[in-house]
Amino acid sequence: MMAANTNTAGTAAPATGETTDYVTVLLGDELFGLPIDRVHDVFIATNLTDVPLAPPEIKGLLNLRGRVVTALCLRRRLGLPDRTGDGRNMAVGLEHGGEAYGLLVDQVGEVMKLSADTFEPNPVHLDTRWRAVSRGVHRLDGRLLIILDVEAVLAFGDDRPTASAA
Repeated sequence: MMAANTNTAGTAAPATGETTDYVTVLLGDELFGLPIDRVHDVFIATNLTDVPLAPPEIKGLLNLRGRVVTALCLRRRLGLPDRTGDGRNMAVGLEHGGEAYGLLVDQVGEVMKLSADTFEPNPVHLDTRWRAVSRGVHRLDGRLLIILDVEAVLAFGDDRPTASAA
């Protein structure tokens, strides 16, 4: 999972007229987007090893092609209840601070190329936990695509954003 592109896009809104590619993921009925330049892999997370005393969103560690990857449950990170169902852990491989992460999601969707013209700041009614890890939204036909800030999602301890900072 070495970075093919080390671009660490900031939290600024895209410039008007530009397009950005996003890998979409689903948590229940909610649609989230990750900038494609931050995604390294999409895989099924198997054989998770528990990490004693880890934060609740850390589901464990796994071996992905010889590299230790931290499996982080996006549902728990966003304050959603654990998923019930088939137990198949879809993951999106990301890298942050030289460490490899597998972001556990319900389902991986399609890649969308979206114009900056549809990008908007976070709505005021968006849950504060979500605002702390979101860069903004794209309005699609009848639904929102919430764009996740990878650095904020993967921040822990003192680096973790607070709701008041959003």
